[in-house]
Amino acid sequence: MATRRIISQEKSLLEKDDCIGSSPAAGEKSNITPAVPMAVIVKLLAFTFAMIVIPIGSYFATVNTLFKGNSTYAGALAAIMANMVLIGYIVVAMNEDQSEQEAAKDTKKDR
Repeated sequence: MATRRIISQEKSLLEKDDCIGSSPAAGEKSNITPAVPMAVIVKLLAFTFAMIVIPIGSYFATVNTLFKGNSTYAGALAAIMANMVLIGYIVVAMNEDQSEQEAAKDTKKDR
């Protein structure tokens, strides 16, 4: 004969307070902070804006004033300015990455 289980004494899946898989335990507060810091998003948006405005602005500002209608030279200057913005973004990103690594080394030394 089969035995009968007393179901009223067992906890249901929703009543359990342990951690199942990757979900947090019932008593813990979940972490809702963004994965990317706000300063990084602001820098990305600023460089994106600069990547659009600086080359186009330099083209139209110099095509008739500095280069007297020669659009080849104005286009070359716009390409150079786009590359300068890109190089600036890379330099800022590398400096930010190095500062985070130095901060991590300093916290390890303090221990």
